[in-house]
Amino acid sequence: MQQLFLLAAVICFGMAAIKFCTARMKPNTAPSQPKRSADLTAEEAKARMDENPDLILLDVRTQAEFDEGHIPGAVCLPVEMIAADMPFPFGKDAELLVYCRTGHRSADAASKLRKLGFTDVSDIGGIVDWPYETTTD
Repeated sequence: MQQLFLLAAVICFGMAAIKFCTARMKPNTAPSQPKRSADLTAEEAKARMDENPDLILLDVRTQAEFDEGHIPGAVCLPVEMIAADMPFPFGKDAELLVYCRTGHRSADAASKLRKLGFTDVSDIGGIVDWPYETTTD
């Protein structure tokens, strides 16, 4: 009986030691994705906007996000709506600047637009990195 008690104590101590050691270790998680970079910086995009008043600025966030604040002159076109069967109100050669909140959806949208044959598409990243004016109008 005493040997059984000693064996249980050793097992409990071993389990506690393992639990203590694993609690202090970093969790085994997948490596985070590197932050993707936009085709144009905010400064370059602003210069393009100032040079070409005919370019089209696409905000590919949801309508609700757009309504909370967007870059003046932008048009809301959620990335989920971009599809081959969509009637676009602009030509395939129009200069398009695409942005979202942090840059992930804009990268997806720019890729979709290029695959659909748009020839002048630039991803400008996320509005969180936009140092210039925004509006809710």
